[in-house]
Amino acid sequence: MKLVDSKIAGLTLVELDTYKDDRGSFREAYQQAKLKGLGLETPNPVQMNVAESKYGVIRGIHAEPWDKYIHVVAGEVFAAIVDFRKSSETFGQVETFELNQDNALFLPKGLGNSYAVTSGHVIYTYLVPEYWSADGEYDAVRYDDSKLGITWPIPKGKRIVSEKDQANPTFEEAFGG
Repeated sequence: MKLVDSKIAGLTLVELDTYKDDRGSFREAYQQAKLKGLGLETPNPVQMNVAESKYGVIRGIHAEPWDKYIHVVAGEVFAAIVDFRKSSETFGQVETFELNQDNALFLPKGLGNSYAVTSGHVIYTYLVPEYWSADGEYDAVRYDDSKLGITWPIPKGKRIVSEKDQANPTFEEAFGG
């Protein structure tokens, strides 16, 4: 495993060691001791979430009040991460990544997470140290907020976005700037 820092404080891309041969492949998508040995303090997961989606789906931008470790088991996504932490030097900044089976992403709490499915089908997983609740209140902003400047790789006519995500406030409405 190799850690790659990003321009957003605490946001880390993890390049995984993937072993491939004529039978297929093998990788350790998450190995807490190795990640800690590299200096990354990851969550002690209590829940693993799995989202399966088809080409064109865009989810987010959502933030829960805990760390998150993301790995794409199958397929590919374009991930856009936004710093929602008002106390952060990188508040309001966006960073994008191409995620697939050969990498993972660690998000500290307070970062908004979103992704667009760029392959035919994706299995997107994430580990969290707290239990999600349908009654919980979580920060969210519009995926297409022009002030964030995210260039989504899905043409507008092919985007599949939930009504809930389309109704999210802009970044300015949610955070005042």
